[in-house]
Amino acid sequence: MGVWELLLVGVVIMLGLCGVLVPGVPGSWLVWAAVLWWALTDPRPVAWAVLVGATGVLLLSLVVRWALPPRRLRESGATAPMAVYAGAGAFLGFVLLPVAGALPGFMAGIYLEERLRLGGHGEALAALRTAMRSGGSSVLAELFTCLLIAGAWLGAVLWG
Repeated sequence: MGVWELLLVGVVIMLGLCGVLVPGVPGSWLVWAAVLWWALTDPRPVAWAVLVGATGVLLLSLVVRWALPPRRLRESGATAPMAVYAGAGAFLGFVLLPVAGALPGFMAGIYLEERLRLGGHGEALAALRTAMRSGGSSVLAELFTCLLIAGAWLGAVLWG
């Protein structure tokens, strides 16, 4: 697989990661489809292993998300900047503290946006709890899954 094709796969994965934060966009399926495209055009054992792992993690994520409360983020007052801050926080946390950092990064992003918007610690903490109870945990589960898949793909491309 050439550099340009790998770059296109990476762009589709990034679109999928951003799509997780946008309601109605099948972000996790875009990430999985990009890995499928990569595995079909680069038929090495590591590519197939990443595809099988991505499929398993995605299916497990679906089961977890069905067990979580449904997304009612708009009713809780979630805004587009909150999604941007949460996504950026999860991404930075995932990079700075590999894998485990996505969870505190996601919540820190929501907290930071609410702290800037509302001004106080107590109000921001209450807004964070409301956002997580209103479907933020479901968004976090989907985003974490996509970050895992993207990390596995990137690792396989760089070191595989």
